[in-house]
Amino acid sequence: MLESLEKMLAKGVDNALLRFGLGKGYLDAGDSTIAAEHFQRCVELDPKYSAAWKLLGKALLDTGQPDAARNAWEQGVAAAQAHGDKQAEKEMNVFLRKLDKLNNQP
Repeated sequence: MLESLEKMLAKGVDNALLRFGLGKGYLDAGDSTIAAEHFQRCVELDPKYSAAWKLLGKALLDTGQPDAARNAWEQGVAAAQAHGDKQAEKEMNVFLRKLDKLNNQP
């Protein structure tokens, strides 16, 4: 699947859905760095894409960037609220609370 999505991108197709698919594919394959790049481009193309914000935060956390992950999730919560996506909003708030707990451990 990743190969066909990469071919589409190489042909000049670039949209939020394609970038989300690439990001999810790379995240599932364990390459959080490349996944984060695609999710970042996805939310640049569609700032209201709450699922992309959620996974962008996960990819950033996986690459050792907790502050960037927090930023992504905070922006994602705002996008989810604006879009009425209650489930994504709830999930990202849970991630933010877990991140707070990690930061407050001795």
